[in-house]
Amino acid sequence: MKVALAPARPWDARPLARILGARSRETPWMPEPFGTIEDRAALARLIREKGVITLRGRRGPVAFLARRDAEIHALYVAPAARGQGLGKRLLDEAKARSDRLTLWTAQANDGARRFYAREGFHAVRLGRGEGNDAQLPDMRLAWQREEAG
Repeated sequence: MKVALAPARPWDARPLARILGARSRETPWMPEPFGTIEDRAALARLIREKGVITLRGRRGPVAFLARRDAEIHALYVAPAARGQGLGKRLLDEAKARSDRLTLWTAQANDGARRFYAREGFHAVRLGRGEGNDAQLPDMRLAWQREEAG
């Protein structure tokens, strides 16, 4: 699949929320779906702040990474576009723009934990879910650029 890296545009909030919703529907441990009106509003805010990058195919966004400063809020790939390295490509772009990145993921999300470990992230804190929408046990992961030399 040929895709191009581009900043998200204001009208991308709805298709990005659909990508988010598709992921949550196939996640058995997630108690409630994502991709809601509230999620669209949060994505719209991050888009206005220039905090969302996308990979776009012929029909629009197929993957996105949303962040504010060093904090990654979301990294999702549409189901039909998975397994092609798009998540890594977005993460590499974020790493190129920052010396340090952090994020939260659900402790039950083994796939995300393996992906981030391969990408150099390590656990720095375990949580009980009090700060996330799903109220699920979570973990904070961090990545730091290695010093050259």
